[in-house]
Amino acid sequence: MTHRLAAEFFGTFWLVLGGCGSAVLAAAFPDVGIGLTGVSLAFGLTVVTMAYAVGHISGGHFNPAVTLGLWAGGRFPASEIIHYWVAQVLGGVAAAAILYLIASGKADFSLSSGFASNGYGEHSPGQYTLLAALVCEVVMTFFFLMVILGATDKRAPAGFAPLAIGLTLTLIHLISIPVTNTSVNPARSTGPALFVGGWALAQLWLFWVAPLVGAVIGGFAYKWLGGTAKALEAVTPPRAPAE
Repeated sequence: MTHRLAAEFFGTFWLVLGGCGSAVLAAAFPDVGIGLTGVSLAFGLTVVTMAYAVGHISGGHFNPAVTLGLWAGGRFPASEIIHYWVAQVLGGVAAAAILYLIASGKADFSLSSGFASNGYGEHSPGQYTLLAALVCEVVMTFFFLMVILGATDKRAPAGFAPLAIGLTLTLIHLISIPVTNTSVNPARSTGPALFVGGWALAQLWLFWVAPLVGAVIGGFAYKWLGGTAKALEAVTPPRAPAE
């Protein structure tokens, strides 16, 4: 368990440092800024790289919503959820602390720019409402879990799950950065919010509630949709015996 929790800590750390770091340090860098597309790709790459690096140790959740969704999908024991959540949140906070130390080394740095925090209303990049943000986060997390459960199903092609999951996270960011700055991950939201304080902490509840709800729905939905290998065989017409 110690090794698994350490893997979740490092995986979540890398996700927040790589994803939020790209937004804070590189998104609008003069002349060569990576923009929305670059930030989206950075988040996806963090998942791909750490899933291959430590996914075989802990399962590669790096996200409290993923852990809960895997439980809902029958892939993870309830008794270990809190352990994983603690490791993931600590990883996210530690990454935000390192990012703060790096970013504050620039003369004109200010937390007033948001520090990659998630928000709605006046703190949404596109000024989207609370309802829009809620729906967006629930739906995006729902499909994230559907892909995770499907890609890691024993019936899926082996070895490609990290790529499918990372590309899905990239797509999610391409869609929803304008709405909420994209969370779908409470640990990712918590780290930056603790440093920004004020409005970021006041709105943090949404970026716990919506991803967790979306993940649970996604987990139960895939459990119903995917069934089991035995159930699949039951609806597959038998082959004719060889002559």
